[in-house]
Amino acid sequence: MSEADMELYDLRVTVDSIEGRPVCGLAVGDYFELTNSSQLRLPDGRHFCMYALAAVLPLLPAKQRQLPEADWLERESLVACPDPGERLIMRITRTGRRPLRSADLT
Repeated sequence: MSEADMELYDLRVTVDSIEGRPVCGLAVGDYFELTNSSQLRLPDGRHFCMYALAAVLPLLPAKQRQLPEADWLERESLVACPDPGERLIMRITRTGRRPLRSADLT
């Protein structure tokens, strides 16, 4: 069995603010975590709106990697839900680095 040959960040996506009408059932502080490259985890008994999730998903693979310092995504961590009436903002936070074997990933 070969050793790890890469590292990815584990991430937490947290509801940072809701400035409009909160219709999806999320509240400030609600979150999900992305670990082990591809595993989404929610706290027991909690949910996450699929539309908010759809807005943030395309950014997560890039945020899992160390990007050049000048890259805008290295500096930016806020993502807006597409519902204009809700004005929900999520924050992507790196929670730790995880060594992985690229041969184990698809």
